[in-house]
Amino acid sequence: MNEVIPGILEQTWPEIERKLELIKPFAKTVHIDIIDGVFANNKTFLDPQPFKKYSNDFFFELHMMVAEPINYLKPWGEAGFKRFLGHIEKMSNQEEFIQTAKQFGDASLAIDGPTRIEEIKVKLENLDAVLIYTSDRVGFSGPKLNPQRLEKIKELRNKSDIPIEVDGGINDKTIKPAFDAGATRFVATSYVLNAENPYENFIKLNRLLGKNGS
Repeated sequence: MNEVIPGILEQTWPEIERKLELIKPFAKTVHIDIIDGVFANNKTFLDPQPFKKYSNDFFFELHMMVAEPINYLKPWGEAGFKRFLGHIEKMSNQEEFIQTAKQFGDASLAIDGPTRIEEIKVKLENLDAVLIYTSDRVGFSGPKLNPQRLEKIKELRNKSDIPIEVDGGINDKTIKPAFDAGATRFVATSYVLNAENPYENFIKLNRLLGKNGS
């Protein structure tokens, strides 16, 4: 099933909450980015507790751009998060991460722009999804989609029918090429949340996928 997912990458809770309230009327799933300042040269809000307030309003997924994402699973799972996308680049044991993540919800792996599909060492059938970052490198909101990343989507799609989530430069010009390459979930951060009318842009992306709305 194809899905447009609003994404939030912010450094303060008030700004996160403002954006959650913006999308609450129309979005079911929301993608929360966390960055620890080690994985990338940026740092986001890292306290899971305030999210509990919205755990009945959204299906929360966590994009974990952190060193040893396994250490974040329990606190964020207890705060109501149900899908975990852990980056493999600073992950000691992919198998252990997946086994632990499954205790709290969907267990998925994420790969940065330059990382090859072959670096995923877990059997694809043991994953709930794979996230492919479609800009150059993770860490900030707003970069453009790198067309070379579409080849990785195609490569993975040729190997498996697993859900493929894409994040990085998704907008009204890039969502269809990503879909045509084989992606099924589309994280839109700045295109939706920084828009004058977030709902209008959210609906536009859905319509480009042949959907009528949220």
